[in-house]
Amino acid sequence: MSAIRMAISELRRITAGRLPVLAVLALLLIPMLYAGFYLYANGDPYSRLDQVPAALVVEDAGGTDADGTPRNVGQDVATELLDSGSFDFHRVTAEEADRGVRDNVYTFALTIPRDFTAALQSSGEFTPRQGTLVLTTNDANNYLARTIADTLTTRVRESVATQVGTQAADRFLTGFATVHEKTAEAADGAGRLADGAGTAHDGAGRLASGAGELATGQRKLLDGARQLSGGADRLATGAGTLAGGAGTAASGADRLSSGAGELATGLDTLRTATADLPAQSQRLADGARQVADGNARLAAAGDRVAQESARLADQLDAADGPIAATLRERGFTEEQVQQALAALATAKQPLVDGNARVQQVSGQLDRLGSGAGQVADGAEQLAASAPQLSQGIASAADGAGTLRDGATELSGGVRRLSDGATQLAGGATALRTGADQLVDGERSAVEGTDRLADGARRLDTGTGELATGATQLRDGLTSGLGEIPNPAPGVRQATAQTIGDPVATRDVAYSQADTYGAGLAPFFMALATWIGGYVLFLLVQPLSRRAIAAGQSPLRIALGGWIPAGLLGVLQVTGMYTVVSLLLGIVPVHPFATLALLWLTSMTFTAIVHALNALLGSVGQFLGLVLMVLQLVSAGGTFPWQTIPAPLYPVHHVMPMGYAVDALRHLMYGGELAGVVGTAVPVLLAWFLGALALATFAAYRRRVWTATAVKPELVL
Repeated sequence: MSAIRMAISELRRITAGRLPVLAVLALLLIPMLYAGFYLYANGDPYSRLDQVPAALVVEDAGGTDADGTPRNVGQDVATELLDSGSFDFHRVTAEEADRGVRDNVYTFALTIPRDFTAALQSSGEFTPRQGTLVLTTNDANNYLARTIADTLTTRVRESVATQVGTQAADRFLTGFATVHEKTAEAADGAGRLADGAGTAHDGAGRLASGAGELATGQRKLLDGARQLSGGADRLATGAGTLAGGAGTAASGADRLSSGAGELATGLDTLRTATADLPAQSQRLADGARQVADGNARLAAAGDRVAQESARLADQLDAADGPIAATLRERGFTEEQVQQALAALATAKQPLVDGNARVQQVSGQLDRLGSGAGQVADGAEQLAASAPQLSQGIASAADGAGTLRDGATELSGGVRRLSDGATQLAGGATALRTGADQLVDGERSAVEGTDRLADGARRLDTGTGELATGATQLRDGLTSGLGEIPNPAPGVRQATAQTIGDPVATRDVAYSQADTYGAGLAPFFMALATWIGGYVLFLLVQPLSRRAIAAGQSPLRIALGGWIPAGLLGVLQVTGMYTVVSLLLGIVPVHPFATLALLWLTSMTFTAIVHALNALLGSVGQFLGLVLMVLQLVSAGGTFPWQTIPAPLYPVHHVMPMGYAVDALRHLMYGGELAGVVGTAVPVLLAWFLGALALATFAAYRRRVWTATAVKPELVL
């Protein structure tokens, strides 16, 4: 009897009758039902997470941005979660959320605390603290729901961190732009300050030069005033002598008639003595007028100097306000502005002191000019009267005879002469006093002009330092301006987004499962294939007793026992593949190769279970269940096989299910086929041949009947 005839005979046996046929059909449906229902139930669970109830508690009190705009990040997060439809969120109170998670009303609860926005904004106030999202879970509700909720909160945290980081970076870069703008304004103001300081330095230099020239001229004026004082002293002495003589003439007018001869002699002497008096009086008047004119010009020059000095002081005082306003506009603090004004006031103080001394000297020069004019007027009156006096003396001398006849008239004229001499003496005394005052005033003027020249020199030095410092400030601000970032608005926004979210991911998938169910399909289809092969031997006999009793070839007996299960296993996986691909929509990239691999896998698995049952009977059937469990945990169907405990590594490398799962992944997802052809197929064939050899050995052993074989101790 051939192996094919033995297989047909076995198929007839297990389909003889209605119930056996139903049993065979039920066995054929087991892999399809197992894989189909499981993959259907878990086809795409993430698309139905919106049916999972979750509690959302929003307690955030909000806050205010740096520009005064109200902000509530917690409300924004809540709105985003509710609109996303990721879970069936319900906004409830904290008490309701806690009770709902405990009572399995809500799978988990996400709480946004009261200080969430304030914590996110704390970095801007240099009191940084993290915003906290509170995730409340209960593994008694569902373990994987907690894992998914952890992923959700991680995404929310990353989204909020990106938004907050981008806004903070934008404010940071905007601050740089503001600093750049204000620094540019400060540099411009410093440039104007440097120009003004340079102009002030030039003016101070000219003031120092003019003050030096004024001091030199004032010393010359002091020398002239001293000469005037000496001449006025001599004039006063002469005028006193003249007044005394005129008095004597008046007292002796009565003796004139008797002493005409003596008078004639005296008048000749007097005429000789007063012959040069008009010329001397005229020179005195001319000198006094020159002194008065010089003092007037000096006073006018002093007035101009005083006006220029006062104008310069007023300009410097008026500059305080614009300089302070410019510094404030450039972003300097009030303390820095006051320090700058204090430094400028210190620099201006020598000029202020010099201006006060200039004003004082100018007043003294005005008084000196007025006194000198009075002296000049008196001297001119004296010069105008001197010729008359000289002529009168000459006439008196010439008319000595006439004098005798006009003694009465002479007496009156002498009295007038006495009065004029007295007036001349008084005017000369006043001239001497005025000249002394002029000397004192000129001496004070010289001291004032010396102080003015010294103050002008110090002002020149101070304004030079001010100009140097202002230039350094301008150059420093201009140089530092280039070091301050000032990106364009578009660049600033892109930079802020990059700082807030510096890392992006780009997925590169050589092959990809579309859904969660598609990702699990290779594992559960391989597992269902093993289960299908396992349950087949609940009906199919591993070895034909008739063939063994007839002494058939062990290989024929082994093949005859495996072929029925192998054919039924092929039908099982074909139905399973049809349901998975057509009804569940999990379509492999290589459909025919996938079906062929499932056939090979089914034949291998049924051969292994067949060999175990043929060799060990009921014990072998139990070992088939044990092998299924071992492969279930070591095949790497859900997590990568490297995550299993190390003692299970040999099981993964030896057992065939792991190779079948890897091969199905490559065929269904479009991976490389080298591992399928070069590794998985040879391993499955090796197991198939090994199992067939083991079944052949079992058939060979069954040729010798034992008591255990006739009456087994355990039947499953």
